[in-house]
Amino acid sequence: MVKIKKPRYVEKFSFGNEGSGNMLIFGDNMEALDSLSENYSGLVKCIYLDPPYNNGEKYTHYNDDKEHKKWLDDITKRLKMLKPLLSEDGSIWISIDDSEVHYLKVAADEVFGRKNFLTTIVWEHRTSRENRKVFSNNHEYILVYAKNPEKFKRSRNLLPATDEILSRYKNPDNDPRGPWQSVSAHVQAGHAVKSQFYSIIAPNGKEHKPPNGRCWIYNKEKMEREILNNNIWFGRDGNGVPRVKKFLSEKVVGITPETLWLGSEVGTTNTAKKHVLSIFPTSPVFDTPKPEQLIKRILDIATNEGDIVLDAYLGSGTTTAVAHKMKRKYIGIERGSHIFDLVVPRMQSIINGEENAGITEEVGWNGGGGYNFYDLHPEEINEHKRIYQVN
Repeated sequence: MVKIKKPRYVEKFSFGNEGSGNMLIFGDNMEALDSLSENYSGLVKCIYLDPPYNNGEKYTHYNDDKEHKKWLDDITKRLKMLKPLLSEDGSIWISIDDSEVHYLKVAADEVFGRKNFLTTIVWEHRTSRENRKVFSNNHEYILVYAKNPEKFKRSRNLLPATDEILSRYKNPDNDPRGPWQSVSAHVQAGHAVKSQFYSIIAPNGKEHKPPNGRCWIYNKEKMEREILNNNIWFGRDGNGVPRVKKFLSEKVVGITPETLWLGSEVGTTNTAKKHVLSIFPTSPVFDTPKPEQLIKRILDIATNEGDIVLDAYLGSGTTTAVAHKMKRKYIGIERGSHIFDLVVPRMQSIINGEENAGITEEVGWNGGGGYNFYDLHPEEINEHKRIYQVN
């Protein structure tokens, strides 16, 4: 039996409130996930992965060019280790581009089950035109799976209603219950019962019958009660087709997330890079970081305050940065030295309330909290002790 390697707590790189439950782990993510299996099984609400895309490109921190089968085997192994960590209503979101998206989809189907696949998000990661290639590739993908789709559907959040949606609620009749919008009072007749076919007599005496192939949404008795309670609208002059009033005060106003995420709404690779460069103007930052707004939308949909978020390819620390500002608990795993160069100072700046970019203003972040730092490779951290002049 292989002994599970336990992460070692490193006080020097930990920061803020030690009891926060937040973790940064320096080490191979396979070993780290193995070490988390005992205490975090079934507890992680949302996993976000931004793995190497295997697109053949050379980046500042790594060459993204691995033999296809090796790349697929590596990521499949990690997906298998991540699955047990998800809560029953948890979800996993995986960023990828055209190079491997279809192969990754098949592999993820095998691990999580095809019925557990929720959707593919298309993210507009570039708004400028790329003229060097045959096509200007302006999008990437996020594959989304749920541990249990029905439970995820019940627990997932709507996105905040836009000003355009809220503007639909008006109060033309000065109803004391406040603004409302109207919806059709008739529906398709395919599954209707006899009591849904009748004539409605409006308060002004006008008769209304449902259109061909349609029936009224309520039976006659309930419809008359709703008319009496001023819940049916017949237009300003009383002659309009009856419609049902839906009040803003009685409704949880939100919108179902769509699958096309525009750069103007959730940021682009360029806006993300500018953000990271504003924090580290002299450091070799990642070429393709994810914007905080993109991760925020994922966490808005999939999590609530206090839920655990995990990122096994932490990179420059965007996921933990967003999770911290949104008051989620988090586990971030990173193998590269940039966990010291980028993630640690970034998180410390956030905790100190010194970082004012990304989603900071949007969520009203002012500082606080903390994280504990762990490592699985003490022989490698010794080099960073030298760099950081740790005694």
